[in-house]
Amino acid sequence: MEEFLMKPKIDFAFKEIMYDENALKGFIAATIELNPGDIKSVKILNTDLRKVHVEDKQGILDVNVLMNDNTEIDIEIQLSEMLIWPERSTFYLAKKYVDQIKEGEPYSVLKKCVSISILDFKLFKSEESFYSRFRIMEDTRHFIYTDKMEFHVIELPKLPKEIQKSSSDVLLWAKFFASEKKEDFEMLAEMNEGIKSAYERLQVISQDDTKRREYDARMKALRDYNQGMLEAEERGIERGRTEGRAEGSNNRAFDIAKNMLSAGFDMGTIAKMTNLTETQVKALRD
Repeated sequence: MEEFLMKPKIDFAFKEIMYDENALKGFIAATIELNPGDIKSVKILNTDLRKVHVEDKQGILDVNVLMNDNTEIDIEIQLSEMLIWPERSTFYLAKKYVDQIKEGEPYSVLKKCVSISILDFKLFKSEESFYSRFRIMEDTRHFIYTDKMEFHVIELPKLPKEIQKSSSDVLLWAKFFASEKKEDFEMLAEMNEGIKSAYERLQVISQDDTKRREYDARMKALRDYNQGMLEAEERGIERGRTEGRAEGSNNRAFDIAKNMLSAGFDMGTIAKMTNLTETQVKALRD
């Protein structure tokens, strides 16, 4: 029997993988373009299943990391399409930035906050690149206004099918999160030390009975959410069709009534033949 392996892009599995310090350092270094050796230490502040706003119906699990230079990094995976993601991620990062300072403290205490979003849908549909980095800068001369807030977005559906020896580390990590097959994990682990640690952690948690039950519960919650959304969409489509048919039928009845009025039929006969009320027929005549 083939060895069971969790899907790394499922947020529960991702969170568990990020508890491995080498994996966490490797992923952060690849995403924000640092040398892994320059990251002296990282500390996971918390892992939340955040469900605050109406858009977060299925809950979104995020990993909060504190770097040794006090930079705070918020890492999130989102599997279902959410086109308001830029507004959402900006809200949470701005809140994280504001929450650093207490009344009476100088603005100099504020440290850099970074958002890393791993999305299993296309957010920027007109752009081909799977990886985007955003900073606050001047519009035409492109100098940075402040480096205190930064956004990184990885769109998994845009990944190239093949990777090369020269592929960037952030691409290798993105392929790791999108992978499901053992041979793909092993190939990527050979190409990157951080991914090797992540794969080893993935193997361990995949064989842990308790974590497997938690993973299965999260998978069920996500499936139930997606099924609920699909059924709601189908109900909306069917309701639109029904209303459209009714409206079309009603319009046809009015057209027939107008023709009958022109032909000299009395209102009672027209109402009976078209299922309209005499008041409706009278309004057409007036």
